[in-house]
Amino acid sequence: MPNASVASHPGSRPGYFGEFGGRFVPETVMAALDELAESYARAKADPQFQTELSELLREYVGRPTRLYLAERVTRDLGLGAVFLKREDLCHTGSHKLNNAIGQVLLAKKMGKKRIIAETGAGQHGVATATAAALLDLPCEVYMGEEDMRRQELNVFRMRLLGKQVIPVSSGTKTLKDAINEAFRDWVTNVEHTHYVIGSVVGPHPYPEMVRDLQSVIGREAREQCLDRVGRLPTHVIACVGGGSNAMGIFHPFVGDHQVELIGVEAGGRGDAPGLHAATLCLGERGMLHGARTYVIQDESGQIMPTHSVSAGLDYPAVGPEHSYLKDSKRARYISADDTQALHAFRYLSETEGIIPALESAHAVAGLLRMAPDLGPDAVVIVNLSGRGDKDVQEVAAIMGTSRGVA
Repeated sequence: MPNASVASHPGSRPGYFGEFGGRFVPETVMAALDELAESYARAKADPQFQTELSELLREYVGRPTRLYLAERVTRDLGLGAVFLKREDLCHTGSHKLNNAIGQVLLAKKMGKKRIIAETGAGQHGVATATAAALLDLPCEVYMGEEDMRRQELNVFRMRLLGKQVIPVSSGTKTLKDAINEAFRDWVTNVEHTHYVIGSVVGPHPYPEMVRDLQSVIGREAREQCLDRVGRLPTHVIACVGGGSNAMGIFHPFVGDHQVELIGVEAGGRGDAPGLHAATLCLGERGMLHGARTYVIQDESGQIMPTHSVSAGLDYPAVGPEHSYLKDSKRARYISADDTQALHAFRYLSETEGIIPALESAHAVAGLLRMAPDLGPDAVVIVNLSGRGDKDVQEVAAIMGTSRGVA
C-alpha cells in the first residue's frame, strides 16, 4: 500500500477529500471505525503485514496482472496504442480480491471472528467469500434479490465456497439495499464482526483503505506503460459505480497532470430519474452510507432509484474521492448507456477474444465514444476490471436469444 493519504489533498481534514467524505454514522459504530483506522494505520507501517499481503497478492491473487496491447482495437480506432489492464485475470475474475484479501487479513490480525460483506454484481461477494475461506473465517454476504437473479452464477460460487448469501428484499433489491442491511448487521455485531466494504464508499477510513488496497492496479500499470512505450499514457479510462477499480488505477496517476483520467458511469436508459446511475454526471451533493459525496436524490434529499444493465454500477452514490477529483477537475466523468455498453461488450469479444464484465464494458464504451477525438498519438489504458462470464446469461436474455451475441 502506498504512503499517500487523505491529507495529500490540499486543505483536507483527516477523513475528508476536500469537502467530501467524513464519518456520519451512529455512535454505536464510531468506536469500531476508530479501531479500524488505528489498526489500518499500524498495518500500513508494519513490514510483516505488508510482506504477508504482498505474498498473497503475488501467489494467490496472481499479481502483477498483464498490461495487454489490444492491437486490433488500436488499429480499428486509429490510436497510438490501446492497452487493457487485465484485472479480469485475477483469481475470482475481477479486481475485487485486491481489497478483500487485504481487509480480511487485517480483520484476522485484529482478532475479528466473523466477516460480512455486501455485493451487487457478485464479484465483491465472491472475492470476500474466497478470502474468508482462505483465511478460515465465517462469512455472510448481503445481496439484493434482483442482483441475485441477474447474477445466479456468482450466488452459487459464494455458496460453493461455504459462505452464506442473505437475500435483501427491501427497496430496489439491489446494491444500495444490500449495503443498508450490512450496516444494520454491523451496528449490532461490531465487537466480533468486520464489515468488508467493497468500494471506496462509506465512512472514514473505508474510502482511503479500499483505495490504497486497489492502487496496486495503477502502480503496476504506470510502471508497465513506462517499460512498454517509454512514457506515461495520455489517457486512463475506467468504469465508475462506487468507484474502487477506477480509484485504484487513477490514484498513482493523480500527480501526473499530463495523464487525463476518465471515469465512465452507467447512463442506463436515459437522463430521467430512475433510468440511470450516472451520479457524478447527473447527481448532486448529498450524503449516503456515512459519507458526504455526490448522490442521486430528489428535491427532499431522498435517494432515488437507479438503473443499469450492469448489476455492479447501479449504486446511487460514488466514492467521495471521485467527487473531489470531479470538482477539482483532475478527472473527467462521462456516461455510457445500456445500448453502448452492450455494443462494447460484443465489440471487445469480437476484436480481441476477451469477454468483459458489463461493468468493464462501460469503460470500453467510453473509449469507443472518445476515440475520434483522441488522435493517432494517444496511448490509452482501459482498466478491464472483470471478466464477463457472470454476465453472459443476462446478456443473452436481453438480446432475446439463447445464442447470446450470435
